[in-house]
Amino acid sequence: MVRNPFVAGQFYEASFDGLDKQISECFSSKFGPGSLPDKKRSRNVFGIIAPHAGYMFSGPCQAWAYKEIAESRFPDLFIMLGLSHSGFGSCVSLEDWETPFGVLNADKEFIKVLMINSGLKQNENAHSHEHSIEVQLPFLQFVNKEHLPQIRIAPIIVSENYDRIAEAIAKTIEETGKDVQIIASSDFTHYGFNYGYFPFSSNVRENMRKLDSNAIEQIKKLSAYGFLSYIEETGATICGKMPIAALLEISSLMGFKKAKLLHYYTSGDIVNDYGSAVGYAAVSIE
Repeated sequence: MVRNPFVAGQFYEASFDGLDKQISECFSSKFGPGSLPDKKRSRNVFGIIAPHAGYMFSGPCQAWAYKEIAESRFPDLFIMLGLSHSGFGSCVSLEDWETPFGVLNADKEFIKVLMINSGLKQNENAHSHEHSIEVQLPFLQFVNKEHLPQIRIAPIIVSENYDRIAEAIAKTIEETGKDVQIIASSDFTHYGFNYGYFPFSSNVRENMRKLDSNAIEQIKKLSAYGFLSYIEETGATICGKMPIAALLEISSLMGFKKAKLLHYYTSGDIVNDYGSAVGYAAVSIE
């Protein structure tokens, strides 16, 4: 079975040519890295955090993260950690996923071993209308054009028990011997009337940046506990906190020591209106 794209034509362009042009413009945007990736693939990226809003808002930030992917070795598998905006629990998808660029194949062997190790269940309903993983896939295809038939994905919603899931993913990586890169999908603070979150009423741009930067400091330490504790203390509305925490925990278990902030801005910076705004951060672990 193939999961059909749900937000094509909404979050991103629905045609091949339109999408290719849109993503190219994300790289060249003044909010993006300014150029397409280098083709040398000399980096050794283990994971990234990338946002998942409409490309007109978060696409340039995604471009920063996927430039890291594009300039790194091509792995056996991309583990996609998303969330459920509809309230579904942690689960996996065993379907192949389609975008306007074509179909990406799920690594069913890896996912089935992970299901045994983690107790996670398959739930295609949870994935069918969820955009957090879907909007990552066109970028993944765009920066791996020369490897399109070889791309393999493991789509996972992380809603709870991030530490148990992280341990199971690390164990499955070891058991299968897969070379992996992990993509955690998350936006950062959601501020304003649209989100019912008003921790401050003035200097919104500066205060959003400060609120998110303190969370990012915990991410840079690969401290899942520190990151989640900060969110609990502040109430910061970081929607993908569990996918991020899982990535941090896996990275620590696999011996990585730190993460790097690549870029940060808010949707308010795009439209010059901070009445309702969302923070976007691109982070890499190498």
